[in-house]
Amino acid sequence: MSVTTQQQLSEQEIIRRDKLKELQNLGIDPYPAAEYPVNAYSTDIKAGYSEETKDQYQDVCLAGRIMSTRDMGKANFAVLQDSKGRIQLYIKRDDICPGEDKSLYDTVWKKLSDFGDFIGVKGYAFVTKTGETSIHVRELTILAKALRPLPVVKSKDGETFDEVTDPEFKYRQRYADLVINPDVKEVFTKRTRLMKTIRDFYNDMGYLEVETPILQAIPGGAAARPFITHHNALDMPLYLRIANELYLKRLIVGGFEGVYEFAKDFRNEGMDRTHNPEFTVMEMYAAYKDYHWMMDTTEQLLEKVALNVNGTTKATVGEREIDFKAPYPRVPIYDAIKEHTGFDVSEMDEAGIREVCKQLGIHAEPNHGKGKLIDEIFGEKCEHHYVQPTFITDYPVEMSPLTKKHRSKPGVVERFELICNGKEIANAYSELNDPIDQRQRFEDQVALMERGDDEAMYIDYDFLRALEYGMPPTSGIGIGIDRLTMLMTNQPSIQDVLFFPQMRPEKQQTAE
Repeated sequence: MSVTTQQQLSEQEIIRRDKLKELQNLGIDPYPAAEYPVNAYSTDIKAGYSEETKDQYQDVCLAGRIMSTRDMGKANFAVLQDSKGRIQLYIKRDDICPGEDKSLYDTVWKKLSDFGDFIGVKGYAFVTKTGETSIHVRELTILAKALRPLPVVKSKDGETFDEVTDPEFKYRQRYADLVINPDVKEVFTKRTRLMKTIRDFYNDMGYLEVETPILQAIPGGAAARPFITHHNALDMPLYLRIANELYLKRLIVGGFEGVYEFAKDFRNEGMDRTHNPEFTVMEMYAAYKDYHWMMDTTEQLLEKVALNVNGTTKATVGEREIDFKAPYPRVPIYDAIKEHTGFDVSEMDEAGIREVCKQLGIHAEPNHGKGKLIDEIFGEKCEHHYVQPTFITDYPVEMSPLTKKHRSKPGVVERFELICNGKEIANAYSELNDPIDQRQRFEDQVALMERGDDEAMYIDYDFLRALEYGMPPTSGIGIGIDRLTMLMTNQPSIQDVLFFPQMRPEKQQTAE
C-alpha cells in the first residue's frame, strides 16, 4: 500500500496534490534541486531601505513562504516570509511574463500557488503609497509545493492574532508552529544566545569545552533513575547518562584546570512543566576553587546572560519580575526549613525527621533516608518561597555523596543550589576529592539502594581509582539550561523551550 493511500487526505490536501500534478504537466519541477541565489532578507531590507540607500536594493533576490495574497487583477500583493521575517511583494502580470505567454502569472501564480508554498523572487525594493517597504517582483520561481495547509493566523503591524496555542499541535508539529507563530522562533533564538553567552564567559576564563560519553557502563553523578539499554557486541548493559560529573572530574585529575560541557542528560522519571526525560545541563569544573568562588562566579555569569538575552538584568516571569543582578542572598538549608516550618531539624536523626514530616503532612517513603526526607521537607514547604535568585547552602552530608564536608560545620557539606522562581536552576559543590571518604559515601549509597531507593548512586570504581591518583581542590556546577531559558523568555513550561519535547505516540501511529 502506498504512503498516499495510507493517509486520510482532507479536501484541501487533495486539491494541492492535483495542483502539484498540474505543475508537473506544465513542465515545472515543484521541487527543483538547483541552488537559489538569495542575496537579501526581509528585515534587513525594511531596516536599511531609504531614499539615500535605494540604489543598494535594485537587484535583490529573496526566498521564503507565501503567507498571504491580495488579488488585484493584473497585479497582486503577497506577503513573503523568509528566515528573518516578512515583507510585502508586488507582483505584476507583465513584469513576470514580459512575452506573450502569461501562464506563469495566470496559471502558475494565481491558480496553482498556495499559502505555505516556497517561492523565490528577484526584483527591487520600493515604498508603496501607503508607506510600506516592498519588493517589486521581476522574476518568480516555484521552489517547493506545500501539500498540507498551514493553520491560518492573522497578523498586523507585527502583532499576531488568533495564535495557535493548542499544546498538542505546538509540541508535536513544532515545524508548523515555528512558521505561523513568530514569537516561538524568538524563544529559541534567545536560547542559543543564552548558551553562547555561557560559552564566551568560560572561554574568556581559559576553560576548555569538552565532550564526555553519553552511553555509560555506570550511571553516576546524580541521584536519579536511568534509562538502560544493551550493547550487543560487548554483550553488556549500558545506561544513558544521568549526569556527566564523574567524567569531567576525571579530566581535572588529568591536569585540565577548567572544563565545561553542554550535556544531554536522560532520567527515567516523571514529566511535568519543569521536567522532560531528555534535558540539557551545562556542567563546569574548576581546579583550586571552592563553592564560595562558585557562588560569586555564578552571579556574574547569570547577570551577563540576562543582559545579553534581554538587554536588562530583569526578566518577567508570569506576573513576577525577577532581577538577576548580583549579589544573591545565601541561606543555609537548615535555616530555610526553620524559617518556613518552625522546625529545627539540624540535630535530628532519621526517626526525628520522619516525625517532623508526619506533623507537616509530608508523605515519607519507608526507603527514604535522612537526606531524602530533608529534601522532601525543603521541596514542599520552602522552595516555592524563593522567587528572586537565592543560594541555598550547606546541605546535610546524606544528601550530597559527591561533596566535600564543610570545613567548619559538622554534619553538612559545602554545597549550594540556586533557587529562582521557586525552582532549582543550578547545583554546585566544593567537590569531594578524598578517595577514602568518597568510597565510604558510595557504600552508604549502596545501603540506601538495598533499602529500595532506586535513585541511589552506584559505586564507580574507576572514578575512585582516578581520585586515588589525586584530584586538586575543585569546585563544580551544573546549570539547567532548559529551566534557565524558561526564566529568561517567560515560558511557563519546559516543553515551550524544547524544539521537540517528548510526547506520547499519536493514536494513528500506534494503530499502524
